[in-house]
Amino acid sequence: MGDVRGRLIAVEGIDGCGKTTQARRLADRLGALYTFEPGSTELGAELRRMVLGHHPMPIDDRTEALIMAADRAQHVAEVVAPALAEGRWVVTDRFGASTLAYQGDGRGLDLDELQSLVRWATGGVVPDLNVLVDVPVEVADARRSRAESDRIEVSTRAVRGRVADGYRKLAADDPAGWAVVDGSRSVEQVAADVWSAVHDRLGAPHG
Repeated sequence: MGDVRGRLIAVEGIDGCGKTTQARRLADRLGALYTFEPGSTELGAELRRMVLGHHPMPIDDRTEALIMAADRAQHVAEVVAPALAEGRWVVTDRFGASTLAYQGDGRGLDLDELQSLVRWATGGVVPDLNVLVDVPVEVADARRSRAESDRIEVSTRAVRGRVADGYRKLAADDPAGWAVVDGSRSVEQVAADVWSAVHDRLGAPHG
């Protein structure tokens, strides 16, 4: 199996859309490796605390993007690329599109520059499929516990709306690389649609 590259599936969406639940379910059903960003490596966990923690230290938007890129570079080097090289399938809760949606559309940084940053950080590793769990901002807000929200999650509704629109534009611009599912329904209904989208596009491990 080592001579066959595995598949990489990224589950994306705004905070509160249910993507973590769906990524875990999908990984279990595929028998794939589940992972996440930011913070899935020892270094990444430290970077996550820096960028998402509630603290008085100011973080410039470009610095935020660079920290996320550093987390992703370590994530790919330590977790994603080795698993793919072994022929394993990988399901990641967030990947490069998160930078484009959050730091690009959300923070207003240049998308072309961020695209280059993402390619450099990942060493050219791209998902075989991005799955967008799409929900209105109002639905996501109703699901989130404000007490548990991180520094980015407590951004204004206008910012969250721009992030949601950014994801939708990414999916619309690359229909071959994205599947969009309605995340506002029950967990089981969403999971069924996610599975159908992945199976239709990529099949399943070992046939």
